[in-house]
Amino acid sequence: MADEPLSQEQIEARLGDLPGWELEGSRLARGYRLPSHFAAAALTVHIAQIQEELGHHSDLTLGYNTVGLSVSTHSAGGAVTEKDLTLATRVEAIASAHGAH
Repeated sequence: MADEPLSQEQIEARLGDLPGWELEGSRLARGYRLPSHFAAAALTVHIAQIQEELGHHSDLTLGYNTVGLSVSTHSAGGAVTEKDLTLATRVEAIASAHGAH
């Protein structure tokens, strides 16, 4: 089954459960600030592990004490799908353990 793009209404409803996540164009995006560069690097590695488990990867940016993600589904023409929301939910569930806010 092909990945189906979600409607604007479906995306907005789900973003209510994902504080800090936004729709930027046709991508879901979120930035995190962490207490140190090491904490940001650790979060990046943890996110990479989740992406491998899901077989779905975001654009992931590591800064001095920041991490940024931006994701859409290539097989759905770059639209947001359930895969993107699943990734966002999994990342959100582990971010605070790394000191992210």
